[in-house]
Amino acid sequence: MDEKTIQPHIFFFPYMSHGHMIPTIDMAKLFASKGIKTTIISTPHNLSLFSKAIERSKLSGFEIGVLALKFPAVEVGLPEGCESAHMVETQEELQKFLKATTLLDQQLEQLLKDHQPNCLVADIFFPWATDVAAKFGIPRLVFHGTNFISLCVSHHLMKMDLSIVSDSEPLVILNLPHEHKLAGNQISDFMKQESELRSFAKAAAESEWKSHGVLVNSFYELEPAYADHYRNFLGIKAWHIGPTFLCNKEIEDKANRGPKASLDEHECLNWLSSKEPNSVIYVSFGSVVKFDDAQLLEIALGLEASGQQFIWVVKKEKSDQENKEDWLPEGFEDRVEGRGLVIRGWAPQVPILEHQATGGFVTHCGWNSTMEAVTAGVPVATWPAFADQFYNEKLVTEILGIGVRVVEGAKKWARFGGNRVKKENIEKAVTEVMVGKDAEEMRSRAKVLGEMARKSAEEGGSSYKDLNALIQELGLHSIAPPQS
Repeated sequence: MDEKTIQPHIFFFPYMSHGHMIPTIDMAKLFASKGIKTTIISTPHNLSLFSKAIERSKLSGFEIGVLALKFPAVEVGLPEGCESAHMVETQEELQKFLKATTLLDQQLEQLLKDHQPNCLVADIFFPWATDVAAKFGIPRLVFHGTNFISLCVSHHLMKMDLSIVSDSEPLVILNLPHEHKLAGNQISDFMKQESELRSFAKAAAESEWKSHGVLVNSFYELEPAYADHYRNFLGIKAWHIGPTFLCNKEIEDKANRGPKASLDEHECLNWLSSKEPNSVIYVSFGSVVKFDDAQLLEIALGLEASGQQFIWVVKKEKSDQENKEDWLPEGFEDRVEGRGLVIRGWAPQVPILEHQATGGFVTHCGWNSTMEAVTAGVPVATWPAFADQFYNEKLVTEILGIGVRVVEGAKKWARFGGNRVKKENIEKAVTEVMVGKDAEEMRSRAKVLGEMARKSAEEGGSSYKDLNALIQELGLHSIAPPQS
């Protein structure tokens, strides 16, 4: 680069949660691949969890830096070191955690003043970031971590009186491309009445209009009606730039996007390679959904009864031999040896989904997991717990036709617990998605969508073109080198 040329610089400021950090790091790599300097802002704990992914990106030639903020956990009544959403156990703690994020404004302001980036990409959880960036004339882009269908439904919900919603009478959301009905228990209690959390949600929604626009980790062909509705009916500027994780080309990069995996990716992939194509179901519920031991026991019994080969990821540490694991049926791992693999902790999810042996995915329908399944061409069994997961379930089961529900009918919003799902439901859903009468048809549709996802990120694809259009609008195109 010519010495007189000033390299463009973008700050990325993700919410302190694995589900937001991971796609943000992918986004930073995506912009860095265009010759733009990128810097990720977070707390020391979160940066340490993702240090390997960031270091690998640097070794690949991407210019990605980090800047640390002190998270004011103690100031709001949380334990010292509580810096990530997956550490939050109750609604009260969540409220404190969100309060702590609002106290980061002065630290962010100082970083913007010191470094003067060309743009700030800040998470939707930081609605105040738009005003902070405006002090320095820096455009702020919003990142949600979700898709167009969820953005559309959420905006319409914010305009409705939710205090009159009942569990027995579904709420019908009008003016959307498809009919959407939500039971009262699928809407969080804090949204049904005036509260600090509802006010926070309103401020977040309003920040989309106030900002320069919204980045969406999706591709146009997946949900065109909702992309158009969001931009044209709701009038919000947005760019679809996903699937962002496709910037990772090597197995090691795909496997090390999050915290250290509990099982070496090569060991896991070798196990899969011993299986027939489309013969293994992958079971994982992300980093935030929490199940008690009784629910985990039902999952184990359902998987065993299904007779299907499986990989099951559980957020549990392996006990020593003297301590019984109450969430596993006695002798479970011995009985399923060879056809079932239990991974305790974190798993290399993308390489597992992309492996030819993987034929289905039981998921909580978090958007990262859903997008990864779509891109891998893998059908899903849906088990949403809260928030946008209910809308993602509708997208994959009803609109795209690549999934089956683990539980039919309304499910309760269950961020911190919920209704028990019985082993029979789990067995039925696993069997349906793997070998049911519609399994091959779903798998074929999923493969087509996977090909569309990959083409969208290639030169000339919809996401490729939207990313370039955004760079041009921000005025960064003239000083970034040509796309390789």
